[in-house]
Amino acid sequence: MFTPSFIPESRCETSAFLYPWERLNIYDETCVHKLDTRLAALEDRICRACEAAQRPRSDVTLIGASKAMPSTRVREAAMLGVSNFGENYLDEALEKISTTKDLNLIWHYIGRIQSRKSKAIALNFDWVHTLDRAKVAHRLNDYCEQDKPLQVLIQVNINRDPAKAGVNPENAFTLLDTLLKLEYLQPRGLMTILATDADPTDSYQSVARLFDTLGDSLTGEEAVKWDTLSMGMTGDLEAAIACGATHIRIGTALFGARD
Repeated sequence: MFTPSFIPESRCETSAFLYPWERLNIYDETCVHKLDTRLAALEDRICRACEAAQRPRSDVTLIGASKAMPSTRVREAAMLGVSNFGENYLDEALEKISTTKDLNLIWHYIGRIQSRKSKAIALNFDWVHTLDRAKVAHRLNDYCEQDKPLQVLIQVNINRDPAKAGVNPENAFTLLDTLLKLEYLQPRGLMTILATDADPTDSYQSVARLFDTLGDSLTGEEAVKWDTLSMGMTGDLEAAIACGATHIRIGTALFGARD
């Protein structure tokens, strides 16, 4: 479905791979080596999870959740093959996006959206994972560049957790109907963040069922493009992949613990 965000699938089967930083030798090797070690361990987890779920590795896109990480760390991860990055805070993200333009990275907004920041989000990100209000959808659509539709996901509060953003499951249908009427937004699927005490497998299975039900209401090109489930983080990526996740948002397992 998607080009793997890390390295070719053969990496799961062999260690005979030369990283870009090993060829170019332009970054601090100690720092990159630590990231390389974590990335290799993470890739092993993803490969094993895909194998257990009888899915190809290429089904799952790794998004590096780079909140609180400097742009140098993003650049190091990119040199190791990570091409998708997720950011929670706009001001922090804009600096990283600006200083890594030469890398042609794919940027995902994964934080809560403030209406007043809709313009900057629409103009600087490729994907928005956290759309849960029609008002914000209209504002994003108004600010999108006409030749670059914004790929959007509906955030679903699958556990009905008052501490989490997202629409309740029954309201996802109405929001999807709104998105389908907006010219410059392309609805691609669902995203969720689980309650801290939620059972990952039960919750992700519920999201997957909702995704299928919503998809059954679509036809033509809209049905084809309804192809994305953004769910799973460091602690539960295996459960997410088993339940059909196409995008996993990984911070700690990739970058290490944040200060």
